[in-house]
Amino acid sequence: METGKIIFGTDGWRGLIDKEINNDSVALVAQAFADYLNSTFSKTKQIKVAIAYDGRRNSLSFANIIAKVLSGNDIIVYLANQIEPTPVLSYFVKYKQLDAGIMVTASHNPAKYNGLKFKANYGGPFFTEETAKVEALLGKSGIKSNNENIIKSDIRTPYINHLEEVIDFKLIKKSDINILVDSMGGAGQLILENLLHKHNIKCHTIFGIPRNDFYNRLAEPIEKNLLKLSDHLSKEKYSFGCATDGDADRVGVVLDGGAWLSAQYTILLIADYLINKKGYSGDLVKTSSVTGKLNQIGLQKDRKVFDVQVGFKYICEKMIEEDIAFGAEESGGFGYKNHMPERDGILSSLIIAEMLASSKYKSLKEYFYSKKEEFGDIFYSRIDMEYLKPDRIEILPSLYKNLPPSIADFEVTNSQIFYSSRGIINGLKLNLQGNARWLLIRASETEPIIRIYAEGESDLEVNNILSAGQYFFK
Repeated sequence: METGKIIFGTDGWRGLIDKEINNDSVALVAQAFADYLNSTFSKTKQIKVAIAYDGRRNSLSFANIIAKVLSGNDIIVYLANQIEPTPVLSYFVKYKQLDAGIMVTASHNPAKYNGLKFKANYGGPFFTEETAKVEALLGKSGIKSNNENIIKSDIRTPYINHLEEVIDFKLIKKSDINILVDSMGGAGQLILENLLHKHNIKCHTIFGIPRNDFYNRLAEPIEKNLLKLSDHLSKEKYSFGCATDGDADRVGVVLDGGAWLSAQYTILLIADYLINKKGYSGDLVKTSSVTGKLNQIGLQKDRKVFDVQVGFKYICEKMIEEDIAFGAEESGGFGYKNHMPERDGILSSLIIAEMLASSKYKSLKEYFYSKKEEFGDIFYSRIDMEYLKPDRIEILPSLYKNLPPSIADFEVTNSQIFYSSRGIINGLKLNLQGNARWLLIRASETEPIIRIYAEGESDLEVNNILSAGQYFFK
């Protein structure tokens, strides 16, 4: 296979099953990963790696191929003995002090895709430069393979034991709340339900059996994909509903009664709980598309709020560099202090349960509306705009050099630029006069798409800011 057809993204590699990701291409990537490990780590110790897989088509067979190739390169492999979520793998890597991990998954992508996520010894995604090193080794050496160093392993138990330490299950039990889980046919399976039932907490799961077609929907926990969860919550008595994506590292929340709770509001609720109720020390980090209202929570306790490039690995980097209490991205990926610098939809669901249990409410809807009075409304929107001209990647650097003094009649107070994994400016954020008012423009490197985000203090403001952003591409 031509190595030029394998192009890594910000979180490993994803491709169409059979056409792009198949037995041959997986073995090629596994050999490059083995070469990377053997060239990076000291020859004086045995290199150790964990491998896990979700329920997508060919995930298990791909995991076996990777295990054999790493084993053939004298690397000890802990191969999961069942389908597992990404955070389970990541925690096992950190807990066992392994050198790396590989998760076979395409996360929330459509069922026709599969992929690999690379995990480092700290239990989070590879840094950009390390991923580039693996990519540079594609096809550089012949593929070696054997079964000699593969250990089939229970990688879930250490993760569950850790959750027992960080979550107050007695508090949740005492509150008598009732939780509905939608595992979306993904790797989350019945993990939440089984753990909550162990503590006699009421919980029921829908779509808890993994299916490689995710029950004919996208395994992305956003409003349009959670109609079944919303329908259950509109007809049955639950305190709230939560959904985890294909590999269970992200969460979506639906209120009792069936209304969607946006990720932006979810972020504010969790941050407020961790800082003002749980007393977590440390600063906050968010991707640039997350609401500026998070700054209000940070400022309440004299904490910094770092704004980073879209993509959880940038949150991960900041969580390693700084003392961070909570990291959040708009797509429902959240990371926590005293855990690991990694998204975790299962832990996030439990923290939301604990948050509600710590209040006087049994309904997340009632709790949310009580907090909304404190936070105020979030006015935010996004446009994905097709852009077919060849200068898509050149517009943002040019715009950054010639910043407008104002956007939609609001003064530009400062700007931020963001670089892609290949060193190209692919993001520009203009902060505008006000507390939570900004314009973010991102240019896709792989698709003819410009993504424009805005936050303001009314729907009209947001629409005007978005229109101003679109103007730059006429």
